[in-house]
Amino acid sequence: MNDYKWYTLKVIGGREEKVKNYLEAEQKSRKMQNQISQIFIPSEKVYEMRGGKRQVREQRFGYLYVCVEALDNGVMDLVRETPDAMGLLGARGWGATKEPIPLRQSEVNRILGKAEEEKGDEVYVGQEFLVGEMVRVTDGPFSGFSGNIQDVFEERKKLSVTVKIFERNTPVELGYGQVEKFS
Repeated sequence: MNDYKWYTLKVIGGREEKVKNYLEAEQKSRKMQNQISQIFIPSEKVYEMRGGKRQVREQRFGYLYVCVEALDNGVMDLVRETPDAMGLLGARGWGATKEPIPLRQSEVNRILGKAEEEKGDEVYVGQEFLVGEMVRVTDGPFSGFSGNIQDVFEERKKLSVTVKIFERNTPVELGYGQVEKFS
């Protein structure tokens, strides 16, 4: 894959999967399997509290990463004809002199490495915790307990919460997804 380069394809938000499926189907029908090696949809799992319940949704960003051998007319025609695709980043207009800009190898490594690394990671939206707030533990071995937040570790998405166990205040470290605020 040394000759292949990654490009960012801007698409209409919410249509990433449709565009990916279209590109894969057209790639097969036009016999372009060797020209486009991979299509990747960047996304992350987002956990939100709604109505007191934890809900999971997948957040996408309106982009696809496409790995192509060469940006010849066949690939550019395919991108141009793809419904809901708005074009490759770096290309202004569709003129022959306006070349899209490939991603640097360091960016590709970071994106693909982070995607592998974050398969188990969780991102929480709408959760802001403050020291001194009361929370109820909803998940894990301390489920059902409540306590005060002693420390917030924003970078790790963790909290230090003091709960009463056998009449003693005990500090426990919990993830954002394991607690909910008192309403």
